Amino acid sequence: MSDDPQKIQAAKTEWEEKDVSKTLGRFPERKQVFETTSGIPFERLYTPLDLESLDYLRDSGFPGRYPYTRGVQPTMYRGRFWTMRQYAGFATAEETNKRYKFLLDKGQTGLSVAFDLPTQIGYDSDHPLSAGEVGKVGVAIDSLADMEILFDGIPLDKVSTSMTINATAAMLLAMYIAVAEKQGVNSQILRGTIQNDILKEYAARGTYIYPPKESMRIITDIFAYCKDSLPKWNTISISGYHIREAGSTAVQEVAFTLADGIAYVQAAIDAGLDVDAFASRLSFFFNAHSNFLEEIAKFRAARRMWARIMKERFKAKDPRSLRLRFHTQTAGSTLTAQQPENNIMRVTMQALSAVLGGTQSLHTNSWDEAFALPSEKSVTIALRTQQVIAYETGVADSIDPLGGSYLIERLTQEIEDKANEYIQKIDEMGGAVKAIEAGYIQREIADSAYQFQMEVEKEERIIVGVNRFRQEEPPLKDVLRISPDVETYQIEKLKKVKTQRDESRVTQTLARLKEAAQGTENLVPLIIEAVKAYATLGEISGTLREVFGEYRES
Repeated sequence: MSDDPQKIQAAKTEWEEKDVSKTLGRFPERKQVFETTSGIPFERLYTPLDLESLDYLRDSGFPGRYPYTRGVQPTMYRGRFWTMRQYAGFATAEETNKRYKFLLDKGQTGLSVAFDLPTQIGYDSDHPLSAGEVGKVGVAIDSLADMEILFDGIPLDKVSTSMTINATAAMLLAMYIAVAEKQGVNSQILRGTIQNDILKEYAARGTYIYPPKESMRIITDIFAYCKDSLPKWNTISISGYHIREAGSTAVQEVAFTLADGIAYVQAAIDAGLDVDAFASRLSFFFNAHSNFLEEIAKFRAARRMWARIMKERFKAKDPRSLRLRFHTQTAGSTLTAQQPENNIMRVTMQALSAVLGGTQSLHTNSWDEAFALPSEKSVTIALRTQQVIAYETGVADSIDPLGGSYLIERLTQEIEDKANEYIQKIDEMGGAVKAIEAGYIQREIADSAYQFQMEVEKEERIIVGVNRFRQEEPPLKDVLRISPDVETYQIEKLKKVKTQRDESRVTQTLARLKEAAQGTENLVPLIIEAVKAYATLGEISGTLREVFGEYRES
């Protein structure tokens, strides 16, 4: 095959003048401009001319080698499938423990814990601000006693556990360590992830407690502690998922997530850590949205960008420090209450884009999540979706199967270029923390969300069953409801814990924690001691609130 650019250009021009123009006269194209959600134009056709600036070894290379565009492992899914990690948590630790055992029995290969809102923002179930929220969007965890129930009968030396927790990540990790110790499991072999990404909370989600400076201190304390004590644990999952759910474009998701990553790495270095001592345990969390081709290119671009950032900006030497390993979740914001069965198809295509993009683990949303937490039937369908992709489609049998596609390679480069423009602007503002404090990232996300909604309302962007192809349908039945009795039950359990524990030991551990918070000592060992004394999540968070204060958005 000839790759002579002049010949290809001449042939393309002839094709456009003869074939395309003739067809356009009879069948005009559906719209004047085709573009991705990030506003990148989709050309009518891609050819080798679109890849003239691509240097294969420099920009693509081989899986498991820098710049990791084609994957972080040399054999990818030919050796082992991605971890199928369904996100679950609701009501009490007892109920959630049953769901975990159900999912593991159905073939799930990793656990992913959803916590209720009070747990996320550091309040016990009996706090006045917790009223009406206990167990609603995740499991309620007040103390080590709840964590013991949550993982009862689940061997922590055999499973990998991801915990979606941020402001109180240190407390939940401490509880997990304590449960493992009670099971006789050495922390050196514990595998899993805490999200622990507070910057995206300020920018897109809102479950923060302390000001940014103090929050960053806790995060770097976790990095330092886990470096030696939990060497197989992912100390942070730098999250683009919630940035995307808040309304960002794919380019913004990559840019703002990696900008946050830069801030965490710099903070750890400033705290005295060597980059290669912690960088290999950083992980990422991305959204798989509906623009199929853009999503595949997004994952590839993010991998290449992070490798270059770590090598060129931070001078990391260990190849493991350069690898962007990520978990993916399908896009909750795309699930519709109208014709909800359509969500099964949406999730399938989103999950497929994550696999073709090289994810390390994956959660597939359930079709009924536009209404409530998923039922056992719907979550089984979601898990089966991953299993069908893995075992039946053949897409996991070759590495990066769309690599080399003229469109995918061009789109990968364009996403990288546009995301780098954002990162450069954020750098000029003084980094991600300064950009968040100035409201810049929040405004960019809000503007994109508004533009997307306007396109839907004007029917410039079609959502099947919502703004086109509507139909009358009866209300959905049999959705999962959380009983108000859960709150009463949880408060009674909390009272029992407080009556049975050694109060003097609790007081001593909290006093020691407060003293350390006023200085520079690593807080994680002290939080672990407080947890083992059955100090509650709210008591530990409250102790740190007394020293650090609370963040108030300006």
